[in-house]
Amino acid sequence: MTDCIFCKIVSGDIQGNIVYRDEQTTAFRDINPAAPTHILIVPNKHIDSVNMLIVDDEPLIGHMFTTAKNIAAQEGIAENGYRLIINTNADAGQTVFHIHLHLLGGAPMKNPMG
Repeated sequence: MTDCIFCKIVSGDIQGNIVYRDEQTTAFRDINPAAPTHILIVPNKHIDSVNMLIVDDEPLIGHMFTTAKNIAAQEGIAENGYRLIINTNADAGQTVFHIHLHLLGGAPMKNPMG
């Protein structure tokens, strides 16, 4: 998608603070962090939101969660804990319409969610 900022980060057209990249995903630090560690994990394939997922995307989405687990360990937040969030559409707070998994940690999380 030519106007998607996350697609531009994945392709290298826009520089991001990338912490991990493989053939399926790219992970980079959020420019407006909500926690000491706030990393976005995106599929390299453009998918607007969870609502657009198809059965063939299941291995990719599973890979995003495994990637999150590995990055949490790499960032030193796995043992104390971290939060994973996917927002879907405007009412949930999705502002970039390229599915992305927020990895937040480095401090106790506040409740309630929402």
